[in-house]
Amino acid sequence: MIITSLHNKYKAIVIGGSAGSFQGITRILSELPDNFPLPIIMCLHRLKHVRNGFVEALSIKSIAEVIEPYDKQPIKKGKVYLAPANYHMAIELGNYFSLSTEEMVNNSRPAIDITLNSASYVFKDKLIGILLSGANKDGGLGMKHIKSRGGLTIVQDPSDCMIDAMPKAALEQTKIDMVMKIDEIVLFLKELNKQYTT
Repeated sequence: MIITSLHNKYKAIVIGGSAGSFQGITRILSELPDNFPLPIIMCLHRLKHVRNGFVEALSIKSIAEVIEPYDKQPIKKGKVYLAPANYHMAIELGNYFSLSTEEMVNNSRPAIDITLNSASYVFKDKLIGILLSGANKDGGLGMKHIKSRGGLTIVQDPSDCMIDAMPKAALEQTKIDMVMKIDEIVLFLKELNKQYTT
C-alpha cells in the first residue's frame, strides 16, 4: 500500500466500534508503531456498569498508553484515548475532551456518532475516521460528517467483520474513501507513520 502526499496533513484519528470490534482494535493497537505521531481517539460500545478491566485488556496489547480521559483533558500526540463507560465523549475546539451523561444516542452511551461528529467539527480535513464491526447504525452519521468536512473515511470490510451492520450503515449513508480488512488498516497506519517520520 502506497500513501502519497499525506505528510503532516492529518492531526488525529478517531475510531468507532461495537460488537465484534475488540479483536480488531487489539490487533491495531498491538501493531501500532512506537511513537505514533497522531492521537488516536476511540469510542467503543461497552457495558456501562463495568468500569474496570476494559482499559487494562486493551493496554496489555497496545504499544501506546491507553487513557480514559477526564472532562476538559487536552488531547496530545501519540496517546490512545478511550471513551469512558457510560459517558458521551466529544471533542471541543481547543483540542480537549468534553464528557457528558446526556441521553443515550442510538441506544448507546458513549455514542460513536457524537465522538465522530464533534471530532470532524474540530479537525475538519485533518481527521481520519475509522469505523469497525458493530451491530447497530451508530457511527454511520458521524462518518458522513467526517466525509462532508473533508476528512478521510475508512470502514472495515463487511466481509471481515464479525457483525457488519455498522460498516454497512456508513456505506449506505456516504461515499466512504476506503474499505479495508483489519490487516489492511494496520498496514495503512504503518505507512502513514512513515510519512511523518521520514
